[in-house]
Amino acid sequence: MSPYSLSLPGGVQGQVLGLARALRGLGHQVRVLGPCDGAPPEVGITPLGNSIPTAANGSMAPVAPDPSNALRTISALRDEHFDVIHLHEPIAPGCTVTTLVWSSVPMVGTFHAAGVSAAYRWLAPLTCWLASRLTIRCAVSEDALELAASGLGGEYELLHNAIDVERFAKATPWPTEGPTVLFLSRHEERKGLDVLIDALPALPEHARVWVASDGPDTARLKAAAAGDRRVEWLGRIDEEEKIRRLRGADVLCAPSLRGESFGMILLEAMAAETPIVASDLPGYRKVIGEGEPAALLVPPGDPVALGAALRRVLEDAALAASLSAAGDLRAATFSMDRLAARYVELYHSAIAKAAPV
Repeated sequence: MSPYSLSLPGGVQGQVLGLARALRGLGHQVRVLGPCDGAPPEVGITPLGNSIPTAANGSMAPVAPDPSNALRTISALRDEHFDVIHLHEPIAPGCTVTTLVWSSVPMVGTFHAAGVSAAYRWLAPLTCWLASRLTIRCAVSEDALELAASGLGGEYELLHNAIDVERFAKATPWPTEGPTVLFLSRHEERKGLDVLIDALPALPEHARVWVASDGPDTARLKAAAAGDRRVEWLGRIDEEEKIRRLRGADVLCAPSLRGESFGMILLEAMAAETPIVASDLPGYRKVIGEGEPAALLVPPGDPVALGAALRRVLEDAALAASLSAAGDLRAATFSMDRLAARYVELYHSAIAKAAPV
């Protein structure tokens, strides 16, 4: 179950859908439940109504905390006879909270958010009670575990996010006309698109810059980059185009300023064998790992350093090849099939714990 709209791109939604595919591949029956703005993006999804953009963690989360969503959630849970329910971001408003309150089925919760949480601070008695309804708790990163444990207490399994590596590696690259930078995040202050735009003067004249997605700052950012014909504003793109753009780009730019607990987009770029230039954030460092560098990291909010790093990757073929090779090896350690098998073990543990003695 995802509290975030499954028809909109996002790290949590991608994990929910990818995990469901992997679990089906292992022979399990899986339903995905969550809000959907429009048609569900895949089969096997039970839509729970439209989302309502809500401020959270410096972003706008597409959740559905309205009564109609709660009624649809209760109806779906009543009609299906689930052995176990897996809640992603279980304390986010909407269907996951409704499930924690209403369901008596064994529940596994996975926490994704890092940074700070006003809800954990100001609604502590309620959020702690909701978390206590979980049979097993998991976190996708050390930072996410720290936030959940400090705000909610309890014990957590650390299970990093994963990826369908083969799907990215075998995609047909999107054609481009020159050395290409790809930005692939929501257009809001936290994601640092301002920094990339300020870094544009440092890029080669024949470079291309693909800017995907949209957000509350899109109009302002377009105005800031007006007149630079190297920039192509793609708007929202579907999953297939995202993967092909990652394969076709020469470098992924991830200039986020804060609040990244894991950095799925970095892992996706590695699987697509695309070099990365990213902000030096704890969540990003954990994805990249130690050993042979799989990305160039720059200080957050520094357009001079960002521009210089992007130019290095675009102009130094040996460096780009080294980053790509290291990223490919790193991505292979985050297999979605391996993660799904581990979650199956936890599902069985949750069912056993909830069984009457």
